[in-house]
Amino acid sequence: MSDSRAQGSQADEPRRGFNPVAFVREVRAESRKITWTSRQETTLSTIMVFIMVLIAGIFFFFADFTIRSLVSWALEFAR
Repeated sequence: MSDSRAQGSQADEPRRGFNPVAFVREVRAESRKITWTSRQETTLSTIMVFIMVLIAGIFFFFADFTIRSLVSWALEFAR
């Protein structure tokens, strides 16, 4: 016996059509679950990000300077 339908759990379930009203209802229900951060939390997080970017920038500046100096010294030494 050959069955032209796909095998598996999806073949046993009837296909339901798209219901826009139910979709909007579910979206609204999910959006009610969202908790937004306060202005204070957002400000504090933003300041922390700026500080971390500044620290990373300083670190990479000195790492680049050190590596560049070592490579320049090695190339001068090789002459």
